[in-house]
Amino acid sequence: MNSDKKKIKVLIVDDSALVRQTLTQIFNSDPEIEVVGAVADPYFAVNRIKEEAPDVISLDIEMPRMDGLTFLRKIMAQHPIPVLIISTLSVKGGETALRALEYGASEVICKPKINTQAALEEATITLCDAVKATYKSKIVKRREYLPKEFFVPKKFSADAILAKGKEDAPLLKTTDKVIAVGASTGGTEALRAFLSMMPVHCPGIIIVQHMPEVFTKSFAQRLNNICQISVKEAEDGDPVLRGQALIAPGNRHMMLSRNGARYIVKLDDGPLVNRHRPSVDVLFRSTTRYAGSNSVGVIMTGMGDDGAKGLLEMREAGAQTIAQDEESCTVFGMPKVAIEMEAAIHVLSLDKIAAKVLSLGKRA
Repeated sequence: MNSDKKKIKVLIVDDSALVRQTLTQIFNSDPEIEVVGAVADPYFAVNRIKEEAPDVISLDIEMPRMDGLTFLRKIMAQHPIPVLIISTLSVKGGETALRALEYGASEVICKPKINTQAALEEATITLCDAVKATYKSKIVKRREYLPKEFFVPKKFSADAILAKGKEDAPLLKTTDKVIAVGASTGGTEALRAFLSMMPVHCPGIIIVQHMPEVFTKSFAQRLNNICQISVKEAEDGDPVLRGQALIAPGNRHMMLSRNGARYIVKLDDGPLVNRHRPSVDVLFRSTTRYAGSNSVGVIMTGMGDDGAKGLLEMREAGAQTIAQDEESCTVFGMPKVAIEMEAAIHVLSLDKIAAKVLSLGKRA
């Protein structure tokens, strides 16, 4: 990296001194990120912002004096700054974190549990990528020590989970359509808009949204309460049914499979693929193998390139493919790469994707 390139300035707001220390070391290990402050609560944060406005705020939710949600709403109303929520791993925390996304936060990440070198490596990837995604997003008005050396982990492709090929494709034929969707930063709101437009008779939908575990369960429950269709966090072996959307659980890859002529989903604990678990590429690869031309692939807002290669594989297998356009994306990353690779047959604004999917889903 060019040393003259501007670094992303991060302000950490968390009442735990250990968490502040851990996050500071992780963020500063990335040459593109610089921690400019680490404070214990929002009141200290306000004073620090007056001295030097950060590019990204890393924010805890449960803090003394002023909770993170209250601070987030004040920031977004008075001086909008991209916010990354780093929350505890609990059902209550998941529900609150989802509310934070509605209030304008760009990303939600779990506080890392760093008890092995592998955990440290994955936490470093996930947290630093989240900062970069938060920085690029459009704003809408434990261990007590860390090793000094940070290792660059091996980068896996979808091959690590599911090899490319059709050698075990099922013999029984089916005409049922499957809608496979991938999203990342900004995807919670995009998926809410997309699924809210789906009627009860729509084809079965399988979704990978880059999101921590537990949060996906809360997210699915909230969508289930506002959508006509049924929405649930996927469990291993769940059938893919009309009028239902299955969301991959955080920290597990989800793949389409078959049980005879019936579509089901399988979950896997394999390595990070494209720096993510679950990975959109893994979902799309499996959809290509087991549904082929009977599928529609949709890639939505998000940082990075996860899903682009998989969408191209779907298109080459005869599937219809859609990418969200730049104007309606929170971060025009994943769709941009897919479009550049000519993986997307259709490029549409978010408000037009559902109707197009339904139209394509009717084809024999």
